[in-house]
Amino acid sequence: MEWNKELSPPIASNHPAIWDLVIEDMRDRDQFGSSKYKTRLKGFDGRKSLWDAYQEILDLSVYIRKEIYEQQHALEHPEVKPPKENYNE
Repeated sequence: MEWNKELSPPIASNHPAIWDLVIEDMRDRDQFGSSKYKTRLKGFDGRKSLWDAYQEILDLSVYIRKEIYEQQHALEHPEVKPPKENYNE
């Protein structure tokens, strides 16, 4: 893997801005957490936020590396079909 390989600049498209999608996801996640925990995430709630975030980053790095590996090796495993996920649910 060439980690320092220069990437081409983005091209204009008619697709939605990713920032808008992320903000929408954040609002949905806030609503989910508020419903699940009966309160919104607030300061001084008894949690160790830095530790929580670090654990989430570790999980994220594993999911990202898994996706990279699967994309790199997909042609070697044609018998494995990717899941038909519905991200709208």
